Amino acid sequence: MQLRNLEQTAKPGRRAGPNLRSLLAINAALLGLLALVSFAPAVGAQGRGRGDYTMVGGGANGTNSAIVYIIDATNQEMIAATFNVNTRVLDGVGYRNLAQDAAQVLRAQTPGR
Repeated sequence: MQLRNLEQTAKPGRRAGPNLRSLLAINAALLGLLALVSFAPAVGAQGRGRGDYTMVGGGANGTNSAIVYIIDATNQEMIAATFNVNTRVLDGVGYRNLAQDAAQVLRAQTPGR
């Protein structure tokens, strides 16, 4: 008896019901949304890439405490910090943009300027 019911509902040439039409409309809308998201221009919310860090300990003139130099090779930046024992916090000592420093050196070495 269930076999007959399946045969009756799956007749060839039968018009699509409202469920099929709504599914097709939803799929078309989702496809349009996917195309909109895929071809939209990329948003650069963060100007920095993920860093590749190297840390080196050392000292500096005029201070008795040790200084940690942290270099971000990806973004070409360096910071120097020292550990404050009283507050138990890293205190920033200095910052350098290595890309700007390298550009300055190249400009100074270029003849005719």
